[in-house]
Amino acid sequence: MDLREGTMTKLAVFDFDSTLMDGETIEIIADCIGLRSEVAKITQRAMQGELDFFDSLTYRVSLLKGIKEAKVDEICRNLPYMKGAKETVTELKRRGYKVVCFSGGFKNATAYAKDILGYDADFSNILHVKDGMLTGQVGGDMMFSDSKGLMLQKLQALLSVTPQDTITVGDGANDLSMFKYAATRVAFCAKDCLKKEATICLEQKDLTLLLDRV
Repeated sequence: MDLREGTMTKLAVFDFDSTLMDGETIEIIADCIGLRSEVAKITQRAMQGELDFFDSLTYRVSLLKGIKEAKVDEICRNLPYMKGAKETVTELKRRGYKVVCFSGGFKNATAYAKDILGYDADFSNILHVKDGMLTGQVGGDMMFSDSKGLMLQKLQALLSVTPQDTITVGDGANDLSMFKYAATRVAFCAKDCLKKEATICLEQKDLTLLLDRV
């Protein structure tokens, strides 16, 4: 038995798209203007580590210019969450973890999902809106390939959490930077570039399978 359990803070950080949520938010948004295929091809290459994350994100968001913010919010309120996501978050919190979401996606999705899935905080990006329409511009906490790693270090310092007491879970290349600062690194239905750095690889779309491994 871990004598520290229940007395010290531990940290579990989850990616959102294709991890807590079953799909890619930006692709689902792009579908409403007939650009899902184009956006998906770029997303795939970015998650494989073939493209610079910042460049790929800003280009994909530029394609969304002119979509109504209300439409984006509607889409983000109806995203399909990953099987076992809520149960896994609940159980990890019971075990003494602070559970956080890091997403290269958008606050419209992660802030809404926070109340449904129950994680403690979300860090993501913000789609710029003017006159109720997307401008095609984006900014926020998770704009670069190293953003997740930098944010994880800040949270570990604030919460006095060591890498040994940190779990990270993700599926793509922009999760690599946070893997560097966690002893438990979970590749969830992930790209090969992430599997190579993982301590746990899960190949089924069921997050509860994580609970028997940590």
